[in-house]
Amino acid sequence: MEKATYTVYKYRWVVLFFYSMMQCVMQMLWITFAPITSEATAFYGVSALQIGFLSMVFMIVYLFVSIPASWAIDTFGIHKGVGFGVVLTGIFAMMRGFSGNNFTWVLASMIGIAVAQPFILNSLTAMAARWFPLEERATAAGIASLFLFIGIMAGLALTPVLTIEYGIPGMLKIYGFFTLFFAVTYLVFVREKPPTPPAAVDTERTLVFDGLKHIFKQRNMIILLVIFFFGLGMFNAVTTWIEQMIAPRGFSIVQAGTLGALIMVGGIVGCIVIPTLSDRIRKRKFFVILSTVLTLPTLIGLTYATSFTLLLISGFVFGFFFLSVGPIIYQYSAEICYPAPEATSQGLLVLAGQISGILFIFGMDMFRAEDGSMTPFLLVMIALTALNIVFASRLKESPMIVAGEGS
Repeated sequence: MEKATYTVYKYRWVVLFFYSMMQCVMQMLWITFAPITSEATAFYGVSALQIGFLSMVFMIVYLFVSIPASWAIDTFGIHKGVGFGVVLTGIFAMMRGFSGNNFTWVLASMIGIAVAQPFILNSLTAMAARWFPLEERATAAGIASLFLFIGIMAGLALTPVLTIEYGIPGMLKIYGFFTLFFAVTYLVFVREKPPTPPAAVDTERTLVFDGLKHIFKQRNMIILLVIFFFGLGMFNAVTTWIEQMIAPRGFSIVQAGTLGALIMVGGIVGCIVIPTLSDRIRKRKFFVILSTVLTLPTLIGLTYATSFTLLLISGFVFGFFFLSVGPIIYQYSAEICYPAPEATSQGLLVLAGQISGILFIFGMDMFRAEDGSMTPFLLVMIALTALNIVFASRLKESPMIVAGEGS
């Protein structure tokens, strides 16, 4: 148990819920156009690549805004720092809703939402440190990550239905009002910290740029950055090209959609189970290794399976282990990089994954086989996963989780 005197407040679950809902909403806004690419192309009179750019812009903008957003979170906290991103999200989601007939304004709105994204995405470990004791932080991160996957699934499922019923502009307005509601509730219900925080948030921390210097001196963090660079890049590439990836083996669009949904379901279940186990048995390294080891056969299954049943099993297990380790890595990085601010260490991990995501997405498209198969680059990803197993085995267990100390 942590040595500091503090009270664990039930209100932490209220904070976690409204924080997690903003994570969910952000994913819905990001994925909006993915399931209606053909309809959006016809409606706006633009190319499929331009519609795809509405989602790709989130990765591009993140490269430039991530570090400033982490600085704002670490400097102003989760109420003001994250709140700034929440306000931006509400404003630009409404702007997108009321300019839904004009592609240029929709693109401008998506850029605005993309600017807001790092202020919300980079704050997960900072929120957990302020409201949750050490033995619950990976669990809290897992629940917040679970809402990310719920947001993706909801966006994929609801967007086509709402578009058929109300048209693209009407669908965008509904998302706008939905976003505005949860933006307001975040500002009302999420407080900076409890009267007696379980973590030493009031103690002196390094400044962001000093924190960066400190982080890059941590051997374990460098290893984590490499693991996350390969891992998140693979996930972004697989989810982007999932239909194209399995089509050469005779699978349909409907089957591709089922596979994508099952990967997310696996991630949701995994985020409930794995981070909770990590907190209870006080292990971080073990679960990073376990997830990396079990990702290897599932990725092989996604690459070669010709049976739909085997493909679905591979997808579910892939999601269960691959996606659920993310919150553990976030929390592990915060523990090994202390006293560097939590948002800085988490932001660096996501930044590495966004860079690799862009590279891997283009790589899968560029290195297609003559028959359109993406197997050549999938083999590269299998090799990188094997390399990640080696890197994960070189990690040291978090001294903080072993000692049961706060951060």
